[in-house]
Amino acid sequence: MDSTLSAYMMQDRGYDIIAVHFNYDQRTQTKELECFHNVCDALEVKEKYVLDLDFFKQLGASALTDKSIEVPTEGVEEGVPITYVPFRNGIFLSMAAAIAEKEGAELISIGVVQEDSSGYPDCRESYIHSMQNAINLGTKDETNIIIDMPLVHLMKSEIVAKALELKVPLELTWSCYQSEYAACGVCDSCRLRLNGFRKAGVTDPIKYV
Repeated sequence: MDSTLSAYMMQDRGYDIIAVHFNYDQRTQTKELECFHNVCDALEVKEKYVLDLDFFKQLGASALTDKSIEVPTEGVEEGVPITYVPFRNGIFLSMAAAIAEKEGAELISIGVVQEDSSGYPDCRESYIHSMQNAINLGTKDETNIIIDMPLVHLMKSEIVAKALELKVPLELTWSCYQSEYAACGVCDSCRLRLNGFRKAGVTDPIKYV
């Protein structure tokens, strides 16, 4: 939902979209890929990249990529959650930077949200700013990429409201960490999403168990 809204916000600002999706052996990989293609169709994206990474499966260490680790369903954990995938956003941003440099893109948009950052260190605004500096130091002198975080200071209810304002097809998005047919409704990601819809006073259009 966050990435989709950020793409719609960039299109609303007048940017052409190059869409990037990562298959990293996450539990809901098939559903996420389906949603990616559907959202790209809705946005009328002409160029997209689907990148396959088996590294995270080999790495394990996360409930999203290691099926021997159960996805927590009892509410927010203390400290870094077991659903944290080590340095995932850093790796994704590095790959997106390579695409951006090749394509001559001005900006990378990422849907990180500060509300999530207490658990995920790679969602922090300070980290993304540091990554932008590192990317520009490690690319050609004429490359100057901005990493934009349009949602970073929004609450989930504000994200829902902004999505409705821009007519984002929220029914095409997916947030659940563990289920592909119908969202579980009890993992941390589902809880955040459902709470956002509840506070916004609207019903989530996706199917839940």
